Amino acid sequence: MIYVIAVIAATGGLLFGFDTGVISGAIPFFQKDFGLDNSMVELVTSAGLVGAILGALFCGKITDILGRKVVILASAVIFTIGALWSGFAPSIEQLIIARLFLGIAIGVSSFAVPLYIAEISPANKRGSLVSMFQLMITIGVLASYLSDLMFADEGDMSCWRPMFYIGVVPALILLIGMAFMPESPRWLISRGRDEEGKSVLARIEGNEAMEDSYKTIKNELIKSEKKDKSGIKELMKPWLRNAVIIGVGIMFFQQFVGINTVIYYSPKIFLMAGFDGAVSAIWAAVGVGVVNLLFTIVSVYFVDRLGRRKLYFTGLTGIFVSLLLLGICFTHFSYLGEMGKWLSIILVFVYVAFYAISIGPLGWLIISEVFPQKVRGLGSSLGSLSVWVFNTVVTFTFFKIVKAFTVEGTEIYLDGENLGNPAGAFWFYAIVALAAIIWGYFYVPETKGVTLEKIEEYWRKGGKPRHLR
Repeated sequence: MIYVIAVIAATGGLLFGFDTGVISGAIPFFQKDFGLDNSMVELVTSAGLVGAILGALFCGKITDILGRKVVILASAVIFTIGALWSGFAPSIEQLIIARLFLGIAIGVSSFAVPLYIAEISPANKRGSLVSMFQLMITIGVLASYLSDLMFADEGDMSCWRPMFYIGVVPALILLIGMAFMPESPRWLISRGRDEEGKSVLARIEGNEAMEDSYKTIKNELIKSEKKDKSGIKELMKPWLRNAVIIGVGIMFFQQFVGINTVIYYSPKIFLMAGFDGAVSAIWAAVGVGVVNLLFTIVSVYFVDRLGRRKLYFTGLTGIFVSLLLLGICFTHFSYLGEMGKWLSIILVFVYVAFYAISIGPLGWLIISEVFPQKVRGLGSSLGSLSVWVFNTVVTFTFFKIVKAFTVEGTEIYLDGENLGNPAGAFWFYAIVALAAIIWGYFYVPETKGVTLEKIEEYWRKGGKPRHLR
């Protein structure tokens, strides 16, 4: 039962991934259809991210009041409308507004779904179950690439419209599926609906384990009610400082290692690497989607076996090395010729693989674990808000960083246009990855097999993140 609930709820990640990926294949076509420069493309792409910021900003408290399930259902409705609006948009202004509206659903689901799954999961399965959200993101990205490939037609610049329309499908899957799922038992108990909460716990953990889980949850809630109020002031208390630093910090590094420049702009990057035509570049992007999916499955398998910290440091080390080599590859692009094209795609695949086994899924998992029950919705919202702010900054500045860090004489030209050279941008992201390794030593906790209630108790005692076991 628990796996069925987790898979259906994680479909929210499918929406996230589909929207993230679909824009990459649509860019070359709507850019020509509307006659846009790269700055305008950044604006269209970033509009969805600004919407996600708004969704994450305003829905944390609402999730704590109305419940996790209701908010997830609302996000599915918003996404459905936004997907239809994006495909229909008759002007670039309409497309920007539609992307902004659709982004609200992504921002809401990006924190509500991992939070919901974490609260229904037994401690020994929580890592793999919450990581299914990231797995669904990667499935969504791959599905969007394949969808883009199916509709891509270099003889029809309006082929981007059905690419957006097809987003209605995952939204309806989430809407229908979640309608039959139970509410989070921890949320129900926190709202005084104990019998409903116990009923859900019995369904997912069995009658014997249910009593122990119920007592643990109830005891922690009683402690919280005596000491705490649910609100932003609570998050600012000294005993939760580490949880806030972890929630914001891990999402900063998740985004600033540059992953979404590859997801959003991979066809453009592969055109820079020497691939001919938008369709062939999308084919290469499909390879990114496949690698992302396969290695996220690896992460889901190992996260509750090896633990969070081992995966984190393995992945960030690989990210650092692959970005370093990718920068070298693009620096010597003119000398490497055909070999450089294939070497660059291999290094992008390696980079994506290390990201997918580590900070990709771990970011969403850890922010769903480190906050106490009374402010878990608000805390997860803060982490989600952070990721969208950082994502927007990275996405909106990628081409600007490429131009700013291009070494004279290494420029890449496409159809007579000077695209700059992404080597400097990749080195910038490599420095961030190195900083993430240092930061992670002090702040990434090992939450494998630790109940949410024990994590809360550990923070109350003033424990340091790296000593949590």
